[in-house]
Amino acid sequence: MNKRKMELIEKLENIGTPYRNAVVTIGNFDGMHIGHQALFNEVIQKAKEIDGTSIAMTFDPHPLRVLKQNGQPPLITLNEQKLELIKRTGIDVLICMPFTSEFAAVSARSFVEDLLVKRIGMKAMVVGKDYTYGKDREGTLDTLKSDGKRLGFEVIVAEWIRVPTSLAGRASSTLIRELVIDGKVADANRLLGRHYQIRGNVVSGRNRGGELLGCPTANITLQDELCPKNGIYAVTVERKGICYKAVANIGYSPTFDDCQFTVEVHIIGFNESIYGEQIRVNFIHRIRDEMKFNNVAELSQQIQKDIESAEQILSVSFDTLTD
Repeated sequence: MNKRKMELIEKLENIGTPYRNAVVTIGNFDGMHIGHQALFNEVIQKAKEIDGTSIAMTFDPHPLRVLKQNGQPPLITLNEQKLELIKRTGIDVLICMPFTSEFAAVSARSFVEDLLVKRIGMKAMVVGKDYTYGKDREGTLDTLKSDGKRLGFEVIVAEWIRVPTSLAGRASSTLIRELVIDGKVADANRLLGRHYQIRGNVVSGRNRGGELLGCPTANITLQDELCPKNGIYAVTVERKGICYKAVANIGYSPTFDDCQFTVEVHIIGFNESIYGEQIRVNFIHRIRDEMKFNNVAELSQQIQKDIESAEQILSVSFDTLTD
C-alpha cells in the first residue's frame, strides 16, 4: 500500500496553482471495482513516467441524482467508502467535485480547456472507451483527442477489464449491482477485487436471538443503498479494527410473520454488547434462501446448521478473488 498522503480537494478554489504534469482520470467510480482500479494504476504509472502528479476526479452527488436521467440506481459505495477505497490506490490527488445543475451546463470545450488544462495543469488523461463529458455529453473521445492536439495533452484510452469466464461482458458497476441484488455476492466480489460491504449502526432488536433461539444477533440500521437479496450469508464483521466470522440474515423473519425488513448478524463466539456502534459487514457467500419453519425449534436447528456452514466457508482462504 502506498503510504503517501492523498490530497483531497472538495472545492475548485482550493487549487492554488496547476499541478506538475498532471495525469488525470475522471469518473463516478461507483464500487471502485477492478476496472476502476486498473484505470487508477495506469494513471499512477503514467505520472511516474513523466515525473508528474496522479489525479482522479469524481462527483458527489452522483450525476444521475441531479440530471435524473434513466432512473437513479442504488449506489454500490456511498461517498465515504468510495473515498476510502480511492485513497488506498495511492493516487496523489482526489478532486471530489460537487455536481450541480450549473456544473452540468459547462460545455465540453470549457471543461477541458478551462478546468482540466488551465486550472489543474493536465498533461495526460486516462479514460475508458465510452467516456463522454460536458453539457449533454457533447464531448467524445474524438473531440478529446482533437483538444489534446490543440492544447498539448496526451489521451490514453484504457482497455476494459474482462470479467471471469463464469460471467459475461466487462467489469462494470451495472453488472456488480445486478449480482448483489441477485444475492450472487461471491461473483460480485470477483469484480470488486474485495468483499462487498455494507455499513450500519447496531440498534435494539426484538430480543429473540439470544433468549428464544440461543443465537444472539446484532440488528443493523443500514447506511448503504444497495442490499443483497434476502437470505442467509456467510460474512465477516469489522468492529474497532478487528474482523470476526459471522452469519447474516436479510429479510422478513417469515417464521414469525413480522413483515418487517431487517438485517441481522450473528457474530460467532462473540458476546459483547455493541448497541449504538457502527459495524461493517463483508459478504463472502450466500448460504440459502430465507425460509418459513413450522416452529421455533426447527428454526433454531437450522440456524445452528447455518453457523456450521458459515464456519466451513470462512475457513477457506480468500487470498484470490478472481479466476
